[in-house]
Amino acid sequence: MAKYIGAHVSSSGGVENAPLNAAAIGANGFALFTKNQRQWVSPPLSERSIQLFKERCIEYGFVPDSILPHDSYLINLGHPTQEGLEKSRAAFLDEMIRCEQLGLNRLNFHPGSHLNQISIDESLARVSESINIALDKTRGVCAVIENTAGQGSNLGHKFEEIAQIIDKVEDKSRVGVCLDTCHMFAAGYDLNSSSLFSPSPFDEFEKIIGFKYLRGMHLNDAKKPLASRVDRHDSLGTGEIGIDIFKMILSDDRFDNIPLILETPNTDIWAEEISLLRGFINN
Repeated sequence: MAKYIGAHVSSSGGVENAPLNAAAIGANGFALFTKNQRQWVSPPLSERSIQLFKERCIEYGFVPDSILPHDSYLINLGHPTQEGLEKSRAAFLDEMIRCEQLGLNRLNFHPGSHLNQISIDESLARVSESINIALDKTRGVCAVIENTAGQGSNLGHKFEEIAQIIDKVEDKSRVGVCLDTCHMFAAGYDLNSSSLFSPSPFDEFEKIIGFKYLRGMHLNDAKKPLASRVDRHDSLGTGEIGIDIFKMILSDDRFDNIPLILETPNTDIWAEEISLLRGFINN
């Protein structure tokens, strides 16, 4: 059993640079964008980039289960308009194909937003349908839904909404969840006190969704108070959540064999934060 600890590293200059950037901070896992996250369309991955990415992952010991690609922020698989939905679905499929080309087995994405134009239920159903379309046209890549802070009309801040998406996905073996600790806290799941006792927010996750669906985590402290519904990450131990929950996660085997990814704001201390987290294992 392993704890794959890393950060969302830069892939500037090509995806093949992401494993180098992860190794440089002492990570044994990482997240990356496989294309420019703020553009709808990017050039296809070159054969050279794909080959170099795979070679460098082998060289530095990164396995598919330790890598958590993230899709473009522009994509909204619950979009209320047909035009917006089709554009998002095409972009999502492209991202899934890129993961398949790179030999990766999961793609992390935000579920989307109803934009106050359709009901939550209808928007969630569109997310499920979008996932089904992408899974039907790809092989081996799991669609990993990230919980959100619940800002504006964003879907997925409640475990029940994520469960509702999963319920309508046809191939349950290829859908999963990424839990972001900052988002959980902002959505009202108390990680700085009740999480250390039973029942905890993670017990609730098990009951409503199930740990069998957990495919990754983002380990972030939170700048804003509990249930603020505001997504603002902070460095570990310096925000509203505190350090105890991260000690618990690193010593709990329910969080083994998945990418545990920092998205904390100070990239200069990522190596220190990774070392800190590694020190919590089996403590």
